[in-house]
Amino acid sequence: MMARRCSVKVVAAAVAVLATLALGGLVSAQGKWEAPPDVKKLKNPLPKSDKVLAQAKKIFETNCVACHGPKGLGDGPAAAALPVKPANWTSPATQSEADGELFWKITNGRGPMPPWKHLSENDRWTMVHFIRTLKK
Repeated sequence: MMARRCSVKVVAAAVAVLATLALGGLVSAQGKWEAPPDVKKLKNPLPKSDKVLAQAKKIFETNCVACHGPKGLGDGPAAAALPVKPANWTSPATQSEADGELFWKITNGRGPMPPWKHLSENDRWTMVHFIRTLKK
């Protein structure tokens, strides 16, 4: 029997709807998302390289594009179903955040943004480098 494959868009939309329902629609009242002050001083320990960015691109395509969109604009196919719009990684607000703040947000998540603690620490730091490549 041939296995059925769901598109990323369908799966992402389903996850977004379930996240919204699980959160009871309360995430819209979250307020500004700020990392703790102590993480702002953390620096990315990984040197930026083509290899690191290639690894981050794979992680992005697997885990992030459904909500953040193919260019990191926060306009992925699942974004429309979320009560809080995903971050636009190209925005000055996101780009002005310290490496440690981005790492902390990736690690811990909030509301419909899941925590990505199951990714290795190195993988999460590669994503910080990737986000930096998306400047406007």
